[in-house]
Amino acid sequence: MTQYVVPGTRPVRDRSESQGVNRWLSGILMLLVFVILSIPAIVRAQDSEEPQVEPIDEEWYERWLASLIDEARERGISDSLIRDVLEPVRPIPRVISNDRSQAEFVETLEEYLERRVTDWRIDTGRQRLAEHAGLLQRITREYGVPGRYIVAIWGIETNYGNFTGGTEVIRALVTLAFDPRRADYFRSQLFAALQILEEGHISHEQMVGSWAGAMGQSQFMPGSFLDHAVDFDGDGRRDIWQSEEDVLASIANYLDQRGWQAGQVWGRPVQLPSGLDLQDERWQQSDYQGSCSVLRRHSVRLPLSEWQEAGVRREDGSDLPEADLRASVIQPDGPDGQAFLVYNNFRTILGYNCANSYALAVSLLADQLVGR
Repeated sequence: MTQYVVPGTRPVRDRSESQGVNRWLSGILMLLVFVILSIPAIVRAQDSEEPQVEPIDEEWYERWLASLIDEARERGISDSLIRDVLEPVRPIPRVISNDRSQAEFVETLEEYLERRVTDWRIDTGRQRLAEHAGLLQRITREYGVPGRYIVAIWGIETNYGNFTGGTEVIRALVTLAFDPRRADYFRSQLFAALQILEEGHISHEQMVGSWAGAMGQSQFMPGSFLDHAVDFDGDGRRDIWQSEEDVLASIANYLDQRGWQAGQVWGRPVQLPSGLDLQDERWQQSDYQGSCSVLRRHSVRLPLSEWQEAGVRREDGSDLPEADLRASVIQPDGPDGQAFLVYNNFRTILGYNCANSYALAVSLLADQLVGR
């Protein structure tokens, strides 16, 4: 099978030697002068491109916060935690601007993969697979999820634990709960975060994460922590911040509980026959219901045999596998972009982050880790 090559990996630089040394040095000097003279304009352009966020209505925020505090008391959150954590909290405007411009929805698939399925992540991921081989085998026996997918999510989420975010989770969640776009979801996550603090899993000062409130090396939202984090090292704590055993097992448990099918892969890049238009009613879903809106843009799910009959082929032009699997076809960049045939486990990865580009980054990185 022809391997789908992730754009941007192992780049080869084209170095022209046709110019003389003097001309080259002259060009460099001219470029430096141009850059120095352009700095003020560059700074102004960067300033003008900052996302514009409407100012917080202070009076409305104070009323909203008072209502939030009342509900927190009703849910059993202690007065001391409310006093220390909720009463002084202020929104972070940057968080709202980030929510309006998430990379999964503003970058092309090629751009997204170039920035995430990098040589460093592939090489480091292979090292992590080898270092944790015994642990990952135990986790796979317990949850049915192969180690390459667990490590790929670990790598995409936090660079294998090297960067877990530096935003105060409570402030981020308060901001997003106050913003009307997805207020109900983030309000529920906020109360889950308060429960985590109330139960003493981590301190407020240590509860930092992404701008959206995801925490730890696994980047679990607070609700996912309560539902899926596990104490795999047996120390009595579910520690997704420091314990790599808990981190990796928690990722596997999450995928398992979301419906991972042991023994199946995620899917594959494919060729579509000319004339197959996924926008045609024949290939459209008619009855999808679920929380991940991206799935509405997947084609209808059909057995592989029916996609074979429709002319869909592997990327190298050979026949599709003869397996009893149902699959959808996706084209993240539209009709002229790369097509992928995706199975149940791809949908399970979407539960981690509801974006085709994210699930493809995880899936393609997992393949690269084992040389597929």
